[in-house]
Amino acid sequence: MRAGESTHAAPRGRVLAGLGLGALGVVYGDIGTSPLYALRECFAGTHSVPATRDNILGVLSLVFWAINFVVSFKYIGFVMRADNRGEGGILSLLALVRPRGGVTGRHWGLVGLGLFGAALLYGDGIITPAVSVLGALEGISAATPAFEHAIPYLAAVILAALFWFQRRGTAGIGNIFGPIMVIWFITIAALGIRGIAMNPAVLRAVSPWYAFEFFVQDGLTGFLILGSVVLAITGAEALYADMGHFGRRPIRVAWFGVALPALLLNYFGQAALLLVDPSVPTNPFYSLVPAWALYPTVIIATLAAIVASQALISGAFSLTRQAVQLGYSPRVTIVHTSRTEMGQIYIPEVNQAVGVACVLLVLTFRSSTNLAAAYGIAVTGTMIITTLLFHRVARRRWGWGRVVTGLLTGLFLVVDVAFFAANMVKIREGGWFPLAVAAVVFTLMTTWKRGRDRLSAIVRDNSLPMELFLADVAKRRPHRVPGTAVFLTSAIGGAPPVLLHHLKHNQVLHERVILLSVVTEEVPQVWPDERVECTDLGQGFYQVIGHYGFMESPDVPAVLTAVGLATRSADPQGQVRVNVMHTSFYLGRETLIATKRAPAPAAGANDESSEPVMPYWRKKLFIVMTRNARSATAFFGLPPNRVVELGAQIQF
Repeated sequence: MRAGESTHAAPRGRVLAGLGLGALGVVYGDIGTSPLYALRECFAGTHSVPATRDNILGVLSLVFWAINFVVSFKYIGFVMRADNRGEGGILSLLALVRPRGGVTGRHWGLVGLGLFGAALLYGDGIITPAVSVLGALEGISAATPAFEHAIPYLAAVILAALFWFQRRGTAGIGNIFGPIMVIWFITIAALGIRGIAMNPAVLRAVSPWYAFEFFVQDGLTGFLILGSVVLAITGAEALYADMGHFGRRPIRVAWFGVALPALLLNYFGQAALLLVDPSVPTNPFYSLVPAWALYPTVIIATLAAIVASQALISGAFSLTRQAVQLGYSPRVTIVHTSRTEMGQIYIPEVNQAVGVACVLLVLTFRSSTNLAAAYGIAVTGTMIITTLLFHRVARRRWGWGRVVTGLLTGLFLVVDVAFFAANMVKIREGGWFPLAVAAVVFTLMTTWKRGRDRLSAIVRDNSLPMELFLADVAKRRPHRVPGTAVFLTSAIGGAPPVLLHHLKHNQVLHERVILLSVVTEEVPQVWPDERVECTDLGQGFYQVIGHYGFMESPDVPAVLTAVGLATRSADPQGQVRVNVMHTSFYLGRETLIATKRAPAPAAGANDESSEPVMPYWRKKLFIVMTRNARSATAFFGLPPNRVVELGAQIQF
């Protein structure tokens, strides 16, 4: 299997059932808990409509067709085809459309869109746990209004505990995610059937005529209700983002076999109850529940909300690792919480930031209704960006015709833009929050990318071509000491500054010198036989390149071990054996000095390779981010007592 091939074969039988169960627990947590608040916001939210018969059937028809068009048709039918070796998500999609030779000026708009879409997902990841847990716990007020004031504090405690337990990993708790969501979907389906039995005429809403008539009668109010209808499809991006964990077929089977029928039954049941008793729009979901089952349903709903929260939290971890590997984020602490599952990771920095933000949101907004005003903008914005990137993949990668691609993506955009525009009125009521989070994250991502590109250009300008360096070594014959030295460098093909400084100050070289570079490819995982390249440069020097995907964490000792295996199979006599604990690793530690003017290029530097000048404020921000990045020693898995760091000042 090579680039473009999916890592998942078509599963069948028990394997398919097991993956489908896992998909229910991870993929459908967000959209699965939307019945807690989606229909309620349409009739009792900030931009609601009266619970008349025509409005109920019209809104229900909108919900029905929104779920089927956006989730079933767009994402499952088309977007999930745009996989990157089986992986999905907006950064995987961005990796497919990003030019291999580097991002030029004309590509920055497309890349910028992808980055902003990824930034929006962080805002979604903060809001989803808060609104899901609050929506679940608000069933308590339906039974005992006296405890209503305590709901935000109870939600904050549950969320704090959830984020505290992240350090233990999802391996153990993940085994119960699927069964919890199965119980949840059975529960909401049963409640929906109970509601439909009260007024079977509600099934007429399957006809799109009711949605059309609703728009005609209600005009602008009918359009703005899309801002609440979108709450029923907020988990659509998760289908695509989590595709790599389960594969397309299990996700489709779980959707059409369990999640979709249960969701539709519940929405129709809630609407039927509203037709019978229009006085219950403040909480139609819990009004469906018999009095004897109210507390058990609250418990099940809370567990389902925790599952939904866990999926978004894990997604934030995964998104951050992809950003680090693709060069859009500083190095962070990546803890692998499972010995068998590569995707199960824990990032303390992200966990703390998202956890604090979630708790503060709950204590500030205090109800899911208030939070729902902030919900939707992030998701709809990401949906638009996904459509634009999908159009690029369909045209350039798949070779689809201009007319077919334009008609399909144009249809997607009409729906996406309508939902986004309807949510724009929420900005003053809380919608500013995910936009503010996205703006901050986008600024950090672009600053880091431009800063690293600028720094790499400076390093290249100060590197010596390897041919000249080796010729000088052959001529001068510096003293060689026993052992192996590894110099980590991002400048492939040149003698890095850290090597030049080492030779200048210490006047010696090891008898074997390895110039090691770690390169992140535009694919999720790199095949084992493509992991390592090793080139004998002569004079005891070797150029080693370790290739990693953006879903993998680099491991330098593993690369050096692979070098030995690769060279032994290619030439047993010329095998490069590296004992990590008897090897010296040399790293450069740059002290960056921000200048208000661009530093003068080095003599002989290629002006075309130089990066554009960064604004002074971005330089200062980049320096702060650099100082707080995780050390290269820890990030690359180097033994701390074998590392030598050589410092240098760089005018930036």
